[in-house]
Formats: sequence, C-alpha cells, structure tokens
Amino acid sequence: MKSVVLLGATGSIGKSTLEVIREHKDKFYLKGISVKGKNPETLRNIIDEFKPEFVGVVENINLSGNFKIIKGKDCNERLVEEVEADIYVIAISGIEGILPTFYAVKKGKRVAIANKESIVSAGRIILQEASKNNTEIIPIDSEHSAIFQCLQGQNRSNLRRIILTASGGPFLDTPLEELEKVTVEDVLKHPIWNMGRKITVDSATMMNKGLEMIEAYFLFKLRPEEIDVIIHREGVVHSLVEFKDGAILAQLGIPDMRIPIAYALSYPERLNLKSTTLDFSSITRLSFNSPDYNRFPLLKLTREILQKEEDYLFIALNTANDIAVNAFLEGRIRFLDIYKVVNKTLILSKPTNISTLEDTLSYTKLVKSYTKKVIEDLLAKTN
Repeated sequence: MKSVVLLGATGSIGKSTLEVIREHKDKFYLKGISVKGKNPETLRNIIDEFKPEFVGVVENINLSGNFKIIKGKDCNERLVEEVEADIYVIAISGIEGILPTFYAVKKGKRVAIANKESIVSAGRIILQEASKNNTEIIPIDSEHSAIFQCLQGQNRSNLRRIILTASGGPFLDTPLEELEKVTVEDVLKHPIWNMGRKITVDSATMMNKGLEMIEAYFLFKLRPEEIDVIIHREGVVHSLVEFKDGAILAQLGIPDMRIPIAYALSYPERLNLKSTTLDFSSITRLSFNSPDYNRFPLLKLTREILQKEEDYLFIALNTANDIAVNAFLEGRIRFLDIYKVVNKTLILSKPTNISTLEDTLSYTKLVKSYTKKVIEDLLAKTN
C-alpha cells in the first residue's frame, strides 16, 4: 500500500484524487492533506472518511482530532517537508504551488503534478532538483498525461512534435465585440470540463494552453517548434504525438480527470475505474481547428515568449496572469483586461538571470508589484 500526501484536497483535482483513492483503498493510504479551510464541513468529512495523520490548513479554523494540524499560509510547504510519503499530489493552483513542488521533488519519491504554474515559473530548477534526487514527476493535466502515455516505449529521437488539444473554452463562437461584456459567471461556465475557478478563466482566455506549452517544453525537454496547439471541441482526444515518419499516436477518453490521476498514482500499472468507458457509437464527429489569435491573444503572446526561451519571461507571464485572473474573479477588472495587464507587465519586466529557486521567488515578488501597479493604473483610468 502506497502512502499519499494530497495538497489541495477540496479543489476539483483534489476531489477527483479522493475518488480514485476511495475506489482503491487497498492500494493507497491518504497520509496527509492540505486545504484552504474555507469549508470546514467538507474538511471534516474528508478527515472522518480517510483518517489522515496530518492536516494542513491555510485558514485559522478550529479543528481537532487524532492527527497533527499544520496551520498557516505556508502549510503546504511544511506538510511536504514534515511528512514522508510514497506519492505527493500537487493539486493546488496558482504560483503558490512553486515552493511545495520544489520541496516535494527534493524527497526523491513520486510527484504527481497538476500545478502547471510551478513548472512554468521554475521548471528548469525543479527538474534539475528532480534529476538530482531521482524523483519521478508524472503529470496529471489531461493533456500532459496524454503526451506522457503516448511516449511510453518510444524512442524520443523519433519525435517530430506534440500537439496539445484545447476545448476553446466558453467563448469559442462568441462574437468578438461581445467579449467586452462577459461576466465572471459567463466565464466559469466551461462547456466540457468541471475545473477550479482559476483554470476555468485560463481556459476562457486559452492562457491555460499557453502555460501548458511552456510546461511541456520543460517536462518533455522539447524545442519551441516541437509544440503545437489545436482546438478540439469534443474533448475526446486529449493530445497527440507525431513522429518523424508521420505516424501519430493519440490518447482518447471521456473528459474525466480521474483517468490521468489514477495513471499518475499507479504508473506503470493501470487501475480499474468505474464508468470510464468511451462510447464510440455516440460520437458523431471529431473536429480540429487552428486557434484564432485575435480571439486568444494571450496564446499568441505565450508562443512568442516561448520562442525566446528565457526563464524570467516565463515567470513574468505566469505571475502577471495569476494576479490578473484573481483581479478579474474579484470583479476589479474586465475579462479583456486580463490580456492588457499581462502584456503591460511583460513590457515592464527587465531581463534577469534566474539560476536558483531564490531567484525565482524574488523575481516573482517583483513582477507581482509590477502587475498590481498596472492594475491600479488601469482602474484609475476607468474610474
């Protein structure tokens, strides 16, 4: 039986991870969890069912039981540092995942990662640390899990390119002039996936696909020209790999995050999951289209930055987007302002050598200040 530490147990990835563990309690034991703590009842239900030995809580809530409590904003990092486990699942979103991911890879165990922001901002440093400690990093994102699966048993020198599929989000067919008026509620109505708020906004701007391009660049040691994106509305093909002879392998399945999570937990074995069969007779079409950069300028911006292969730009892009998305979710800026804020912040961000985790965190802090100033200036102009 393998022990699991799950960071972000009440988020969408966390809940799906709990479902997998629930189905396979003979194989996995939930040793530790972390949560924000905004829903004490849900947390209590998880504790009562899975009986973790360690519970990390960001909020200062009253909690007692037969477990060790780790409280505070740094509970994710402390939980990873203090608890020895076979598998660390990084299911928290945003740039707050950088430190916990780094500490997890230092353990020399398996890290199942759904936090793309940590790889985007600190991919080179995290992967170097993983290599030094013989740590397995297995992606949970459906797209990167698909690439990971398609590459099993393949000679990497035969690879021509990878193709990340994208749903296109809720506004794929919305007239461009109407995007000025979309609300937070509109953005959070994803047509295919049930995800957390931040990643759902990123899906609407297709910034999630931009971040996934950078993540794939690091995880699979690719060149920028080996990474493509295609719109695939049906959400059946989760990504593809093309080889130099023209052969293409694709991973297909229903849009269910339990599938990549189960694979990350059990690799190289596969788990039996209930209700995961794809009914091909119900599929009337599989469509593929090139993304419209006028509709998704953040995707174009990301591709331009990826071509430069500069870590400081990856940090600036990632951090500015994180802050801008939160400002949008708080109702402070409009949907189309997200791109404006990110682009302006990138202009302000100066070249910096990034060689350590301390460099990454320091530059992240600097970019946060730039982004907040850009938002303040934007609000001052609109008020």
